[in-house]
Amino acid sequence: MSDNNIQSYDVIVIGAGPVGENVADRTASAGLSTVIIESELVGGECSYWACEPSKALLRPALLYAEAARFPGVANAVTGPLDVASVLKHRDRMVADWNDRDQVEWLDSAGISLIRGHGSLDGVRQVTVRTPDGGTVRLRARHAVVVCTGTRAALPPIPGLDTVRPWTSREATSAREVPRRLAILGAGVVAVEMATAWRALGSEVTLIARESRLLGRVESFAADLVSDRLRAAGVDLRFESGIATAAGGPDDGIHLTLVDGTRIVTDELLLATGRAPRTDDIGLETVGLVPGEWLATDDSFAVTAVDGDWLYAVGDVNHRALLTHQGKYQARIAGTVIADRAAGRPLDTTVWGKHTGTADLAAVPQVVFTDPEIAAVGLTTEDAARAGRAVDIVDYDIGRVAGALQHDPDYRGRARILIDPERQVIVGATFAGPGVAELLHSATLAITGEIPLARLWHAVPAFPTISEVWLRLLETYRDQSTPHTSFTPPLKAA
Repeated sequence: MSDNNIQSYDVIVIGAGPVGENVADRTASAGLSTVIIESELVGGECSYWACEPSKALLRPALLYAEAARFPGVANAVTGPLDVASVLKHRDRMVADWNDRDQVEWLDSAGISLIRGHGSLDGVRQVTVRTPDGGTVRLRARHAVVVCTGTRAALPPIPGLDTVRPWTSREATSAREVPRRLAILGAGVVAVEMATAWRALGSEVTLIARESRLLGRVESFAADLVSDRLRAAGVDLRFESGIATAAGGPDDGIHLTLVDGTRIVTDELLLATGRAPRTDDIGLETVGLVPGEWLATDDSFAVTAVDGDWLYAVGDVNHRALLTHQGKYQARIAGTVIADRAAGRPLDTTVWGKHTGTADLAAVPQVVFTDPEIAAVGLTTEDAARAGRAVDIVDYDIGRVAGALQHDPDYRGRARILIDPERQVIVGATFAGPGVAELLHSATLAITGEIPLARLWHAVPAFPTISEVWLRLLETYRDQSTPHTSFTPPLKAA
C-alpha cells in the first residue's frame, strides 16, 4: 500500500474516540480501506476522562442520596461512602486507562491503527509523528475525517501557572479525595463534579461568574440542583470569579475572588468551557485557520474546503458537544463517504430531508446531578430568543404515583413546549430523581413530530414516572382551548 513511501488508504480518520471509531466502522464496513490515527488512548476522552469515569463517580453519590431519603432504607445507610470502593469502580469502568480491548475491536472491524500525532499536509494527505520519533506519510483516495474533539479552555487568571489546576481530566481521574475543592464554572462539568466530590467528602466551593447554574437549561431545573447542592453542604458563590491565584508549598492554593474575598483550597477545578483541538493538526496546509472550529454542511464535509474530501465530525464542528451526538454525526458521515466513494446516490435513510434535526433541533442531554435533569429540544429562553411562539405546560412530577414510589418526598418538575399551530412538542425538560429514562420518549416525540392527538394513545404504564406524559397532556387540554386538530378524549374520572 505504498507509493514513494506514502501509504494510501481510501479513508483516513484523525482521532480514535467514539466519533472516529464510528466513522471508521461505517467506512470499513462499506469495504473502504480505513486507517485511524490516535495520539493517546483508543476510545478517546469519553471513555477515559469524561462520560465513563464521571458517571462512575456520580452513580454511587446519587444512589446514596436516594437511599438516605427512602423510608425503611434510610436507617440502614450509615457512615460515608466507601471512597476506595468508589474509586476502584471508576478505575474498572475506564479499564484502568488501558485501551487493549478497544484496539482489539479495531482489529476485528478491519480498521488499521497508527499511533501518533496526525496532521494534514495538503489535499488528502496526512503526516503522522509516531511516539518513537518517526514519520508516517499517508494519502487518502476519498476522505480525511477530523475527529479530534476538544480540550479544556482555561481562563486567563493571573498566577494560574503557579497552582497546577485541575481540568475535567484530573477531576475524573484523581486518586485521592481533596479535603477542599474549589470549582470555577456553572456548567455541566462544574455541577456534576461538585455533586460527586462533595459526596466523597470534599469541602466544595463552587464559584460561578453567572447568576445561576446551568444557564442552558430551564431555570426551574437549575434551581432544584442549586437547592440540593446547598443542602449537601456545597458553598455556592454566584456572580463571582477568581481575580488571582497563588500556590504555596505547604498550605494549598490561595484564591482571591473578584470581590476581594479570599479562599484557600487544596485543588482548583477549572470547568470553564471547551476549545477545539485544531491548533496543531495542519489546518493551514489546506487554507484553514489553526485553532478554530470547523464549520460543516449536513453531510459533515468542511464547507471552507472544496471537493467534499475533508470532513469534521463530533465536538470539533461545534454543533453539539456530546458523545451521543458525535456518534450520530459519525454514522451519517461514514455513510455519506461510502456513498460518494461508490458514486451512488446518498442514502436518504440517514442523510436527506431531516438531516440535522438531531444535532440542531432535538439534542438530548442528561445532567447527572441530584436531582437529574433531562432535556431535549428548545427551552423557554431558546424560544424567546428566537421570537418563537410556544405554549408552556408544567407539571409537578411529585403528583405522579410512580414518582412517589421512587421517593415519598419527591421533588421534581416537568415542562413541555408546544408549537401552538402545528400541535407538536418542540422542547421538553424533566428535573427530578430517575427522570433520565423519560428522555428518549421526548426525543422520539420531537424528532418524529408526533401530533398531540396521537400522543394521547401512547399509554404510560402505572405506576411509573412516565405517567407524567399523560398529566402534561391533560394540563395542556385544561389550560387552553384545543385547536380543531387537537381532540383528545375526555378526562377519565
